[in-house]
Amino acid sequence: MKDLSHLDAEGRAHMVDVSTKQETLRRAIASARVFASPQTMAAIGDGATPKGNLVEVARLAGIMAAKRTADLIPLCHPIALSHVDVRIEIERDGFRLEAEAAARAQTGVEMEALTAVSIAALTIYDMCKSLDRTLRIGAVQLELKSGGKSGEYRRADQESAEEST
Repeated sequence: MKDLSHLDAEGRAHMVDVSTKQETLRRAIASARVFASPQTMAAIGDGATPKGNLVEVARLAGIMAAKRTADLIPLCHPIALSHVDVRIEIERDGFRLEAEAAARAQTGVEMEALTAVSIAALTIYDMCKSLDRTLRIGAVQLELKSGGKSGEYRRADQESAEEST
């Protein structure tokens, strides 16, 4: 098994030294689901949410969160992101969210994409909780990572399908 990179030889947490890594174009996509009742989805379809346009507010919250990832996750490197996008699809049983982050950097942007999609999902939860106490956030996961020495990672279709049920 590979060693945990955020622990030193004595088991103390530390920020990984990336100073010798090559700066490359890094990209990551993460996804999440928010499950809601049919009544909640009908209210959203009718524009009857009490806090306004929840999709746009959640999208902006996710973008803002990606830019603050290093402030939220203690050992993450601050990264100058060149691109962040949060996409939210309204489905019959809730929402499908996807966040994409990119940067030319010495370390990956997976945490930025995962943070963006998580905060967007939490924002939907917050904006709908007065309508639906049964809301559920699930399947927060990395879908794609590219750039850097380790190359590309793409989640297999069966892994995504198993997690979303």
